[in-house]
Amino acid sequence: MVIGSGPNGLTAAIMLARAGRRVKVLEASDSIGGGARSAELTLPGFVHDSCSAVYPMGISSPAFEQFPLAEHGLRWLQPPAPMAHPLDDGTAVMLERSIDSTVTGLGADGPAWIKLFTAFSESWQRLRHDALAPALRIPRHPLLMARLGWLGVQPARSFAQRHFREFRARALFAGMAAHSVMPLEAPLSSAIGVLFAAVAHSMGWPIVRGGAQKISDALAGYLRSLGGEIQTGTRVTSLPEAETVMCDITPRQFLEITGKRLPVSYRKALEGYRYGPGVFKVDWALDGPIPWRAVECARAATVHVGGTLDEIAQWEAGFTGAPFLILVQPSLFDDSRAPAGKHTAWAYCHVPNGAATDYTHAIEQQVERFAPGFRSRILARAVRSPAVLERDNANLIGGDISGGAMSFRQFFLRPTRRLYATPLRGVYLCSSCTPPSGGVHGMCGYNAAAAALGV
Repeated sequence: MVIGSGPNGLTAAIMLARAGRRVKVLEASDSIGGGARSAELTLPGFVHDSCSAVYPMGISSPAFEQFPLAEHGLRWLQPPAPMAHPLDDGTAVMLERSIDSTVTGLGADGPAWIKLFTAFSESWQRLRHDALAPALRIPRHPLLMARLGWLGVQPARSFAQRHFREFRARALFAGMAAHSVMPLEAPLSSAIGVLFAAVAHSMGWPIVRGGAQKISDALAGYLRSLGGEIQTGTRVTSLPEAETVMCDITPRQFLEITGKRLPVSYRKALEGYRYGPGVFKVDWALDGPIPWRAVECARAATVHVGGTLDEIAQWEAGFTGAPFLILVQPSLFDDSRAPAGKHTAWAYCHVPNGAATDYTHAIEQQVERFAPGFRSRILARAVRSPAVLERDNANLIGGDISGGAMSFRQFFLRPTRRLYATPLRGVYLCSSCTPPSGGVHGMCGYNAAAAALGV
């Protein structure tokens, strides 16, 4: 039995089904997918990704590569450039697939970029197996992982200031590091920046043709081909009776469905689990592409909108100043997302967990700063506050899309020192509250199912 049909739950279900188990997935929503869903959120014909949209870790996933997902409709689309970062001088610093192409825009910091990321990008195909495994597992490539650990444990702000001399490279790295959903002064905040650069240069930051839902549909299609069942519209209120139960839910929901069956010490450990900042997201139906001053931004599906290292660090530290935005413009590369001549885009910023403030104006003003005339192209918008996100997906506690705060302890021991296992026989956690945490890669489900199967 699997509770939850997000990518981790579906991956765990596939692993069990491949091992010959009879598997049934129970999903509270009327549609499958969790954080990988798509819908017409604004106007008819405009397909928006409800949560996730860009998949550097998805295309890197050791789990997904084992499944014949292309046979079930999954098609990766690679934009010409993984990411663009516009600046106030009317240019953009570009994260390109090629390191050599990237450093042409970094001036004096080009050699430092080459030195930092060449080994990781060239080794990513091997390194990803360690990077997406529990942090305390003995790595297959200990020397590379030791170097990654040394760089990743540093605060992103001091990392950028130490390694780069000019504002362009510092801004580029800061935007990637901000995906950690941590203050850039926090230890470990540079880890995501290093990983995202390595993946960009090795495998790109792809989107999916037709939207995020296609990932979930492909996983579900493969599961059904193995004999697995999926039952939607079924909210689990008590722990099902089954030989193995995989729970793609966070500690809060797990506590609710297990009642008093858990030992007091484990219950207290889960009650102390910390959730991280939320996000405030706005989806747009547009009358045309976003009119970036830096035209090279049109080469990337992902655009980091936030200016300099100092500006990004200020927002991520205390949510003051102009917001740092992660913006995605998929219809530039996927004509199935909008009617002819029209476009979709979305942006979100990190906000305090459960924040009730409306950030719509601040988000649109920040886009307008780098793309004058943007507001005039908005046909309709769908505003998704932390409360709306949690209402649509109960795992997004207070709008937290990462499954829990990335504190030092929760980076290594997530949600407890047991990781996937629980004190209840045959019951496992497999959501993004377990290693390697958030992202659409299925590895939480894969690792949890491996633990359950003893492989």
